[in-house]
Amino acid sequence: MTPPPPPGPQPSDPQLLGPLLLGPLLAQLRLARGWSQLRVAAELCAASGVPTLSRHEISRWERQARVPGEFWLGWLAVVLAVPVDLLTTAAARTRSLGPPPAVGGSRPRAALLALAQRWLADPRAALLTGASARPAGPDRDGGPPAGSGPSGCGPASTSAPGGPAEPVRLAEPVRLAEPVRLAELRRLDDLAGGADLAGFGAYRLGRAVRALSGCARSARPRLLLELAESAQLAGWLAADAGDVAAALHAYRLALRAAATAGDPSLAGHVLGSASHLLTGVGDPEGGLVLARTAYAGARPAASPGLRVLLLHRVALAAALGGRAGAARQALDAARRVTDAPDPGREPSWLYWLDGPELAAMTGRTLVALGRPLPAEAPLHAVRRRGPRTSAIYGGWLARGYLQLGEVERACAVAGEALLDAVRAGSPRALGQLAEVRRRLAGHGDEPAVRRYRALAAAAAPYLPRSGPPPGPAGRRARMWRAARRAPGDATGSSSTG
Repeated sequence: MTPPPPPGPQPSDPQLLGPLLLGPLLAQLRLARGWSQLRVAAELCAASGVPTLSRHEISRWERQARVPGEFWLGWLAVVLAVPVDLLTTAAARTRSLGPPPAVGGSRPRAALLALAQRWLADPRAALLTGASARPAGPDRDGGPPAGSGPSGCGPASTSAPGGPAEPVRLAEPVRLAEPVRLAELRRLDDLAGGADLAGFGAYRLGRAVRALSGCARSARPRLLLELAESAQLAGWLAADAGDVAAALHAYRLALRAAATAGDPSLAGHVLGSASHLLTGVGDPEGGLVLARTAYAGARPAASPGLRVLLLHRVALAAALGGRAGAARQALDAARRVTDAPDPGREPSWLYWLDGPELAAMTGRTLVALGRPLPAEAPLHAVRRRGPRTSAIYGGWLARGYLQLGEVERACAVAGEALLDAVRAGSPRALGQLAEVRRRLAGHGDEPAVRRYRALAAAAAPYLPRSGPPPGPAGRRARMWRAARRAPGDATGSSSTG
């Protein structure tokens, strides 16, 4: 006889439900009972009278290699003592999660989604094993190729479970005379865009991979964290440069390293960053899955700042995906986090998160929900922080003005944001401006619209281009030397999470 559910989180608990996909839901229900996959298979065979179901089929369901049909969903509901509607809804959502829109990176997207579900089933599982992970091409600092070296610590892998190794293809690494410090590279991201910095991220990631591949056992925990943070930042810079596939590859490596290091907070931050990328390139469904997965897996260990950030990831993806109720719930949950983020007590990789940034995140979600009036003030305030911030949030503000029917103000703000996008060197900063231009098509030949179109045509040759950036130039080296001289001089933040 199937025992009653154990005390603790129940299926109605939003934390347990996580992303509401069937694979992680089944894994969480099983783990809450302390059952193995073999035990679930045995219970199903006994309850249904079908003796041929094996643990391998349970594994396929949890990995979402297959989705059970109506027959097995009914018996799973009996064995796990949950409403059958809960499982059928999760199964329907799992089946509906097809490939993303034509934005590139569909294979690394699928691999990251699968790895995220595996991590959620066990956030402290060791996911980093196997073959080498390295930026494409030879290493540019004169050393051996990234991922090579002694086998004291197995080199990192980006392969999917059971799949072949897949290299991290990032921008051409930059040749530097001195090692790249992670904190300095983060601060440099406050000053310049991914078009200029992706090569630095590839360089830093290559060094982290090589250090891990040749380390002593005692150094492995520290170097795993360094690899995870380096890969997360390399993915962020590649995303800012508009290279979606490279960013997803790097995020996948970062998730493996963070999970193997036993740091669920950092792993959640990695998935939150990947969610932000998918949401921004027109795949809010995939972004919502990753954001919910990140929140469910990281929440028990997360700092207040990380919890609020991940809730904002959920809110934006839900709003852009047409799930207004889920977006409002996430915003309400973020407001209920009573401990305000304190940069002094947050992880170093959240140094940029503060009150004005969170208010602006709320503002853009409100615009996505069609509520532009309360969004105006916070979006205006945060635009003074730097050109990329001004370009991104200016695009959202222009969208809000268009919702209010204030075409002239929308064009004025969009024009300022366009010039800031040129200064920023960030293809990602152009995302909302493309949406503004599309919506302006319905306003005919109004004078403000004509002026904005003329400005856009004049600025077109100077706008940053998406994709892998070209090789290093003298300007990058000069910027890097300046950042090394004064790593703490950056005022404000332009990470624009």
